[in-house]
Amino acid sequence: MKIVFAGTPAAAVPSLHALARSHHSVCAVITREDSPQGRKRTLTPSPVALKATELDLPVIKANRLGAEVTAQVASLDVDLGVIVAYGGLVREPLLSTPAGGWVNLHFSALPLWRGAAPVQRALINGDTTIDTTVFQLTPGLDEGDIWNATTTSITDDETAGELLARMAVSGAADLLAAVDGIESRTLQPRPQVGASRYAEKLTLADGRLDLRESAESVFNRFRGVTPEPGAHISVGGERFKVLAATRSDDAASPLSPGEFALDGRQVVLGTGTTPIVLTRVQPAGRAAMNAADWWRGLRHQKLSADVEENE
Repeated sequence: MKIVFAGTPAAAVPSLHALARSHHSVCAVITREDSPQGRKRTLTPSPVALKATELDLPVIKANRLGAEVTAQVASLDVDLGVIVAYGGLVREPLLSTPAGGWVNLHFSALPLWRGAAPVQRALINGDTTIDTTVFQLTPGLDEGDIWNATTTSITDDETAGELLARMAVSGAADLLAAVDGIESRTLQPRPQVGASRYAEKLTLADGRLDLRESAESVFNRFRGVTPEPGAHISVGGERFKVLAATRSDDAASPLSPGEFALDGRQVVLGTGTTPIVLTRVQPAGRAAMNAADWWRGLRHQKLSADVEENE
């Protein structure tokens, strides 16, 4: 089939690669415009734009899928649109411009976790399994019929970044299988069944760890907001980033919420139940460092997180 592909972040790259290396023809790639990156705010192409250039595919850069993009897609006379984490909505008339409409690779078990941040919200919620789902795009948010879905287990310590990277690879295979099945007409879509939840896009405030909660809840939120927007607490009224952390032993001595301590060689932080272990941190105005190095630099200074500011 002749395909137009829309995607932007690194999570969409394996899908583009799989389609480009298949017997299908990727006629064009739509991605968001170059964005400022790094301290110097240098305009940088998206990961999908870079991959498309590497594959020698035509690239359409647009932050909005409006009339101009619709006209370009219409001129290609494609059979199917494929979208993976583009970062914008496909509305009419673009939605029905490809002969077969659009299919979307989504990283959750639909209708559970519809929306922009399904992996992150699933981890924050403490889910133990998650799906990659290929479904038919409709005007409603993530409401279309499902072409295929594969369930995977979530490991106890995976962060959102790690889980999404893993699912991007397995999801690419699922997406290609769905496109092949649509072409051969061996797949039949099925309606979504069950209760839905909305996976709202994360903000900086979502990264705030409430240390009054249980260690499990605190650690699940840490996992869900890592690496973006990033986990943080307040120490001395300033943002203190938690870059890497682990669960502590169940037998660990409890600490007051927000209390720091050294347990053996590990820096631990008190929660509403058992502590969590901090392995890499970034205090305000300083570079990222190992938590043990930060602790040694305190020179026995007594320090606690500002629990009341984590509301």
